This record gives sequence, structure tokens and C-alpha cells, in this order.
Amino acid sequence: MESARREPFTRLSRELYAGQESRHAGPRQALRAARRTFLAGERVDMGTLAAELGVDRATLFRWVGNRDELLSEVIWSLCLPTWQGAVRGAEGTGVTRVVSVFHAFSAAIIDAGFFRAYLRRERDRALRLLTTRAGVHQTRVIALFEGLLQAEEADSGLRLPLPARDTAYVMTRIAESFIYADLIVGEEPDAAKAAAAVAALLGPAQS
Repeated sequence: MESARREPFTRLSRELYAGQESRHAGPRQALRAARRTFLAGERVDMGTLAAELGVDRATLFRWVGNRDELLSEVIWSLCLPTWQGAVRGAEGTGVTRVVSVFHAFSAAIIDAGFFRAYLRRERDRALRLLTTRAGVHQTRVIALFEGLLQAEEADSGLRLPLPARDTAYVMTRIAESFIYADLIVGEEPDAAKAAAAVAALLGPAQS
């Protein structure tokens, strides 16, 4: 099965794993409220969120960490189901399957209007959070690709140009280059070009 490792952790992810579901305000409710705001294409403001939950800012920060950590978990809570959908709908085996997952996953991210709104609204901060070690998102995406590659190595004998972790890293950087192309070089994001680049990396479909 393709990996979906959540590490590295944020304060909120630790709270979500350790905490119990509650009807009262807490980390889970904070995540849900922030996600609603994010999906509406609006800025997640910590003061506004604390007021909505009926707590002070200090309590909210104790639950979720800082704003970047909260946004990381909001984005991941939307990213992971997108990934799972791409995996379920993938075609073929080996290179064909990997490229199919990659293309569907990248296209869904590019087409998400609420996500594009976030990128336009917080360009520099978003790129730092999503594409560098300043946040947890990039490491998590690498882990998803690595799990997919390892599964195809085991199930279909996929031969990789580099070890799975390194190949997954290159695939992640390719995805970033094309998903955020409008922010980085002023060109249109293009999932098909990203998938073609991954196909070239992996080589022809192997029988």
C-alpha cells in the first residue's frame, strides 16, 4: 500500500493524534474552522479564529502552534484525500501507474480555486511553507511519492533511476516547479508537462 506518513509532526498533528474527539472547542474544532475559512478562499486569521471558537489567542496557539503550523495541517487535510483519490483512479502498473497518480494529483491541486486564492494572497509565505524545509508539507509529499514508488517496485518490478527516496524528492521538485509556475517564473501551471517530465525521469513503461 502507498505510504501516507504524516511525519514530521506539527504541534497540531501531535494534538490530533493524542487527543480525544470532543464536542467542546479544541484542536479538532480549530482545524475544522480554519479549513472552512480556507475553502471559502479567505485568509485564516488567528484572532478571528480564536473569537469564533470562544477562546483567547493563547489557548488557540497552545492547541495548534503558530499560524504556519495550522495552515500546514489545513492544507494537508485537503491534500491527503486528493492523493488518495488519485491513487484510486490510477491506471496501469509500474511507470504508467506512477505517472497516472502524479498527473491526477498535480492537476487537482492546480485546479483547486481555493488553493490558488491562497497562493495569490500569500505568495512568498506559501512558497516557503510548501516548498522548503521551513514547513512540513514538502517532506510529507516526498513520503507519499516514495511510498508509491516502493509499492510499484514490490508489485510490478519497477526499476528506478535513483533510490526511491531520491526519486521521490526529484518528483516533488518537478511537481512544485509546474504547480507553482505562475508564482516562480510567471508561466501557467501545467500538470501535463509535469507528468511528462516525470515520465522522462522514470523512463519508458517497463514490461
